[in-house]
Amino acid sequence: TEIMAKQNGAFQGDDESEYSNLQLKNKDDDSLEQEEPSEGLNGFDKNTLQLTTGRIDTEDASNLVTIIDLKEKNNFAKRLSWYYAPVYLLFWVGLFFAVVYPLFNHLPTGVKYEEEADLPNTFVAQRAESLLIKIDQMGPKIAGDYVTEVLMVELLLEEIEKVRQQMRSDLYELEVDVQRAKGAFLHWQMVNMYQGIQNVVVKLSAKSSNSTSYLLVNSHYDSKPSSVGTGDAELMVVAMLETLRLMAISEDPFLHPIVFLFNGAEEQPFHGSHGFISNHRWAANCKALINLDSAGAGGREILFQGGPNHPWLMRHYKKSAKHPFATTMAEEIFQADLIPSDTDFRIFRDFGPVPGGWIVNRTIYLNENLEIIPETGLDLAGCYNGFVYHTKFDRFKVISRGSLQNTGDNVYGLVHSISNAEEMYDTEAHSEGHSVFFDYLGLFFVYYTASTGIALNISFSLGAILLVCLSLWRMAKVTDCRLGTYARSFGMQFLLAILGLLLGLGLPLLMSVFYDAGDRTMTYFSNSWLVIGLFICPSIIGLVLPSTLYLTLRPSEKIPHTYRVQIVGHANCVLMAILCILLTAVGIRSAYLFMICVFFYLGALIINLASRLQDRGYLWSLVLGACQILPYLYFTYLFHSVLVITIPMTSRKGMSANPDLLISLECALGTILALVFVAPLLNIFRRPKSMVGGLALVMFIFCMISVSEIGFPYRAETNVMRLHFLEVHRKFYEYDGSLSLQDSGYYFDLQDRRLEAPLLDKINLTGIARVDELCGKEMKCGLPCFNHRWCDTVEDARWLQRAELVDLPGTPVLEVLSKTVQGNASDPRVRYDLRLSGPPRMSLFILPLEGVKMLKWSFLMGMLDNPSVYKPPYHIFFGYGSDSSPIEFYFEMTKNDGIFDVPLFHLGISGHYMSHLSKRDAATQKFIEDLPDFAHPMEWPTSYERYIL
Repeated sequence: TEIMAKQNGAFQGDDESEYSNLQLKNKDDDSLEQEEPSEGLNGFDKNTLQLTTGRIDTEDASNLVTIIDLKEKNNFAKRLSWYYAPVYLLFWVGLFFAVVYPLFNHLPTGVKYEEEADLPNTFVAQRAESLLIKIDQMGPKIAGDYVTEVLMVELLLEEIEKVRQQMRSDLYELEVDVQRAKGAFLHWQMVNMYQGIQNVVVKLSAKSSNSTSYLLVNSHYDSKPSSVGTGDAELMVVAMLETLRLMAISEDPFLHPIVFLFNGAEEQPFHGSHGFISNHRWAANCKALINLDSAGAGGREILFQGGPNHPWLMRHYKKSAKHPFATTMAEEIFQADLIPSDTDFRIFRDFGPVPGGWIVNRTIYLNENLEIIPETGLDLAGCYNGFVYHTKFDRFKVISRGSLQNTGDNVYGLVHSISNAEEMYDTEAHSEGHSVFFDYLGLFFVYYTASTGIALNISFSLGAILLVCLSLWRMAKVTDCRLGTYARSFGMQFLLAILGLLLGLGLPLLMSVFYDAGDRTMTYFSNSWLVIGLFICPSIIGLVLPSTLYLTLRPSEKIPHTYRVQIVGHANCVLMAILCILLTAVGIRSAYLFMICVFFYLGALIINLASRLQDRGYLWSLVLGACQILPYLYFTYLFHSVLVITIPMTSRKGMSANPDLLISLECALGTILALVFVAPLLNIFRRPKSMVGGLALVMFIFCMISVSEIGFPYRAETNVMRLHFLEVHRKFYEYDGSLSLQDSGYYFDLQDRRLEAPLLDKINLTGIARVDELCGKEMKCGLPCFNHRWCDTVEDARWLQRAELVDLPGTPVLEVLSKTVQGNASDPRVRYDLRLSGPPRMSLFILPLEGVKMLKWSFLMGMLDNPSVYKPPYHIFFGYGSDSSPIEFYFEMTKNDGIFDVPLFHLGISGHYMSHLSKRDAATQKFIEDLPDFAHPMEWPTSYERYIL
């Protein structure tokens, strides 16, 4: 007969009656498991229990807990069999697909015409859908085209007139203005000029209102070449029109006038929005902005920028958005320029008023005509199915009525709420700093000020650290061990937690580096589920490997296994708390993610301490697991959203950066935040190393799949390769007017990391090459780079020579009107007056030669005034809409020796015939037809003339 006892077990203070229930057990009872030592209520191993025979002294009963029948009485103290571990992991996988995935894709039912009578003051998706179909059928809408400048403007005016006919004219006034704007601003590394840009502007105001604070609602109706732009952003345009109708028929007048800006040149880029803020008579009164754009088609729109410095806007979003979808993390990612897109919100924000002056942000400057414009606002954009963004597949058929209803409900709710906001009377009085905001599974919205966020982050982090210390002290007290023993164990686990975090981040990043080295990037582009094996499984392995190996290979005779597993969680909690404090200290508002981690672990810890479940075998893990369900759902929802947005963007992220680094980092962060406390619980099962091996096997299987045809990134129509190229006709003129070069070719601005490799065995690209040789001789490598993004990557461009010259739809005409030597011997100067006419989009590139300095020109002086920022060759981009009149400009220069009858500067002129109506020659058409079906061309004919003057 064997009696196993241990001093002061899990139940201190139990009376003597518990000891009357002792059961005898034969030493040879084969029901005991032989693989691992059995554990008592508090997890003590069998080999650490003291053996006691004979009579038990009842005086010591209060200090003893005798454990005999481990199998029948104390099953909850034993580690679970290994085959339950896969079930445990599959539970969390199933939770994602059962809860997160459906909620992420949930859309409201679109309201129909016949339901309108029963649902007053409700956005009617069917009406918006009917108008969207009509706009979709008009085809691409490029600024400067007849469709954009005439037909689209007429359609908007017709729809606005319909609103006027339905409007409560006794309550409201409606004013309409078709603005034709002219202006210029510095945009990144170029002067961005425009003329004749048309905006359709509507002001709706209540007759009872005397407010001079307007709400501005903005979106654009133009599109990229080859794209109809139904998702980007005609969906937003029809949502605005239906919102305008609802506000105009409302029986409850609103406090502040509303300006609806339908701008005609966002893709130009940003000519429409800048034309409004710098020239329109209503701009000075616009104190808040709702900007609507899209980087996809269908699905829900995300609030990814808010404010700045106006948390009251978030209060109105919380109050009025029926279908919230927002996160501070998206705002910080976007503002860190990790997303290869931009919106009109930047123009409105960067040119907004501030107390005592104007905002001049980075490389954007005001011109002399700038008026007061909005600095506060919300930036919302469609983000689902970004694969069709800026392609010919962005059509009505990929947009559901539910998507229209979702966007319409939110836009109408926001417009109604903010137009009645008391804060609009004096927005500066309510400027209270940035906000922390997020939605929970689309069910509700949470926001608080950044200062509140700092207090929450610090409080919960410090509280968690204190409670971890209390928990370690209690463990030492219960087991009658020195506190230093547990402190040393915690110290080791904390170091292992750091190592696990580094491995959890590092292994997915290492996978992305290996795939890039093997020219296998973007294997997940068409089959996003591949990220599970490629990046998520390695992150889980890295997260749990150090602690699992330590617990398995270094058993402790002093600390029971159940406590050791708890200490793993404690170490991770303290690490998350420290990270939360550090991120908060450097001003990163996304630190709230780590605060959520700490908060729910803290809740579980409080419950376990208060109920003493911490000391009762592995029962504490049930509380911890239950408390992790809510944060797990949130983190998987958040990072699934981030992946849905960013995976399509990898096809336009550019050639220089490995896009897999970004995707793997997102997967790793999501995995760590969602599973940092869940994954270590694998150690409550037997053979945890087998589970790590199983995850490695899953990773290997996914790797094999990814290098097969399944891992080829592109698919026709749904997941296309973006192929941007120009059919270029080049002419290089020398100083004497002679023509030194005339040739043609295809200039490729490749959009993703795979470069031209996917095309090599599909189409004849013999002779395609980099342009390094010309880059050393000619400005901008002798190529007509379209805008600042093209010019930034021109040195990585590809050139494919053509035998026959490109037949252009037209040619820009440059006239030198005069060359005048000015100044005197001590201050010699020369002035060139020129005139340029051509297509709706042209660029000038100016490179002063050695010894020559540009003093003045007729363009914005911001470039010349900041020579440390803007270096030659200078880039002037010019676009027009309804006004095609030539532009006249001048250059004024000086030269060290005062001799001006020699070459002074190079001048490059490019003309871009972007419209789908511009004829392509036979060779170009044949080249496009030969492209594989997974390649989507965005192309147009372009002229380039280089002069030496």
